[in-house]
Amino acid sequence: MATNIEKDDVSGTATTGHTWDGIKELNTPLPKWWLYTFYACVIWAIGYTILYPAWPLPGGASRGVLGWTSRGQLEQQMAAAAASQKETVDKIAAMSLPDILKDPKLLAYAQAGGSAAFKVNCVQCHGAGAAGGKGYPNLNDDDWLWGGTPEAIYVTLQHGIRYSDDPNTRDSQMPSFGIDGILTPEQIDQVANYVMTLSGETADAGKADAGKQIFAENCAACHGEDGKGNREFGAPNLSDKLWLYGGGIDNVKAQIHKPSMGVMPAWTKRLDDAAIKELAIYVHSLGGGEAPVTQ
Repeated sequence: MATNIEKDDVSGTATTGHTWDGIKELNTPLPKWWLYTFYACVIWAIGYTILYPAWPLPGGASRGVLGWTSRGQLEQQMAAAAASQKETVDKIAAMSLPDILKDPKLLAYAQAGGSAAFKVNCVQCHGAGAAGGKGYPNLNDDDWLWGGTPEAIYVTLQHGIRYSDDPNTRDSQMPSFGIDGILTPEQIDQVANYVMTLSGETADAGKADAGKQIFAENCAACHGEDGKGNREFGAPNLSDKLWLYGGGIDNVKAQIHKPSMGVMPAWTKRLDDAAIKELAIYVHSLGGGEAPVTQ
């Protein structure tokens, strides 16, 4: 037993015998409360690693004797949320869109659900604010290729546009007037100038006058004699200054020469009927929707 332990003259605490630059190291013991807390934490940690997933292994983490996982907990929470909402969701699935619009509570629920579904499934193309972009329709305005009633929007969501995996998809095809040799470059220039006049844009008057007859012979069947479009074919209105693929004479000529035609998926492949109705109601509420077919 050591009897020559040196003590610090000021504090009276034993030293470790280590000295550096005249400074002695005190052998101050840790407080009891700290040690007991540390021991308790060690015991708690051992118990945790036994009960819950903890140790990384080649095939995944150890599962723990309770079999708990964060994924399993999430599934339980989602199942509980779905169960609590089931009655409302079933009502939406069973009711017509006009009837849902007449029920303030169901309408509020549908708009909230549609907003959430839109953020997950639609913002990638239409944008977070649904303003769209070149080639992606703006859902805030009142320009609709296939109709802006809740029913029409619902059908569009159900079956998509030019979606090859759905036999009932909305489909429209514009000829490639330039690529297929239907019109010469001069004729395309003329009819493009005429199209510009339909919306009051600046155009070459002489070319537009010649393009009027070309339009009547090649374009009026789908777009109408006045260029106001036809929703039966998904033919856009050419007189409203709203351009899906860009305005200006060069963009119009490019679209006539080799038209761009987008594709939208049929959401019945990914969403249930209630969710599609909620989406239709939300999109209709953005500002450009039209009155339901039935009241």
